[in-house]
Amino acid sequence: MLSYAHCVREDPVRKGFLYLGTEGGLYVSFDDGKNWQPLQSGLPHAPVYWLTVQERFHDLAVATYGRGFWILDDITALEQFTPEVGAARAHLFAPRDAYRFKEVAQPAAVEYDPTTGKNPPYGASINFYLKSNLGEKDVAKLTVTDAGGKKVREIECRAPKLGAAEVKKPPEDEDFPDVEPPPCETKAGINRVWWDLRSDRSTEIRLRTTPLYAPDVPLGPEGWRKPPAVGRMAVLALPGTYTVTLNVGEEKFTQKLTVLKDPHTAGSGIDIQAQTREQTALYDEMNALAATVNQIESLRAQLVALGKELGTDDTSKPVRKATDDLGEKLAGIEGTLLQLKLTGRGQDDCRWSPMLLQKVNYLFNQLEGSADFPPTTQQTAVREELKERGDKAAQDFQQFMGKDLEAFNALLREHNIGNIYLKTP
Repeated sequence: MLSYAHCVREDPVRKGFLYLGTEGGLYVSFDDGKNWQPLQSGLPHAPVYWLTVQERFHDLAVATYGRGFWILDDITALEQFTPEVGAARAHLFAPRDAYRFKEVAQPAAVEYDPTTGKNPPYGASINFYLKSNLGEKDVAKLTVTDAGGKKVREIECRAPKLGAAEVKKPPEDEDFPDVEPPPCETKAGINRVWWDLRSDRSTEIRLRTTPLYAPDVPLGPEGWRKPPAVGRMAVLALPGTYTVTLNVGEEKFTQKLTVLKDPHTAGSGIDIQAQTREQTALYDEMNALAATVNQIESLRAQLVALGKELGTDDTSKPVRKATDDLGEKLAGIEGTLLQLKLTGRGQDDCRWSPMLLQKVNYLFNQLEGSADFPPTTQQTAVREELKERGDKAAQDFQQFMGKDLEAFNALLREHNIGNIYLKTP
């Protein structure tokens, strides 16, 4: 596109790396102006009157038509891109520092305001380069580990599926704790993945039975449904130095990533560590409880299927009664962990008492919302009490497996019926 230039800027980090604002768009040169290429990246072909590079955060601010402006967030990948990088099969760029901000009250604004801008996603931007598109079965895997080498988060990126439906993202002004994140898709060139500074999410609970007294609630197409009123947890990373690893085929690349403490927080590093320890304990408890619920649901679903196959004749009456009794006992154990009457409709979560999983989830969220301050004595005491109750439920389930289920399977074998057993996911 032919148009006259308004301004030229040299990148403050990389010598010879130039930005050019013209009447018809934005251009960039990696070789001190010898060659130019467009750098629109979502910017409409509007006039670019002024350019400023934010040196500390590595953002490119562009003044466009009228009072409009546009910001290209995190240009570190462009600053580090060299002919050697372009010739390589893959490359992981050194990420910029990320701030561990805590949420604050947002200024009031109407949704239809045309002047409202869109902030970048929360967390750390991780940029990597692929010379060519990944194959259908190839994976570019990003792994974040802490200073001790413990895995914090793992993200797998694949080539986009042809004809796949567009993933609908939840509204930004609502809380969707259990919405699946959009898949990480890659393409040839520079790719960006945002790590939200959180751990992998806690174990997914899959309910394979309908709510008590509500058999009309359907299961999903995979044969299970999500539990109402219980979200999945993810622990916010501590300030410190992390290692990002990119694996593409047999090649492996690593870079250091620094997570910085919120400069506005009144909490100390010790306070943040104390809060994170409590949240991690609740996260581990949630994983243990979720695993138990999934095991119980597997058994209950088999009992429901068995009850439908037994029929109503007198010869199957002893097995049918034992099946019902065993299902009730299992529901009694599971009912201490999860409110089995919840349907996800109306206000049933107000009608029925929250059970252990909901209380663990609630306490975790309370700690999350307490800025960067340590847990109170009461919060620690409640967490310990919830742990004791979880251990008791796990013990009851193990006793059930060793006694009641063994006796029931012996009865099934007497009637030439296959055993009930725990199915692996």
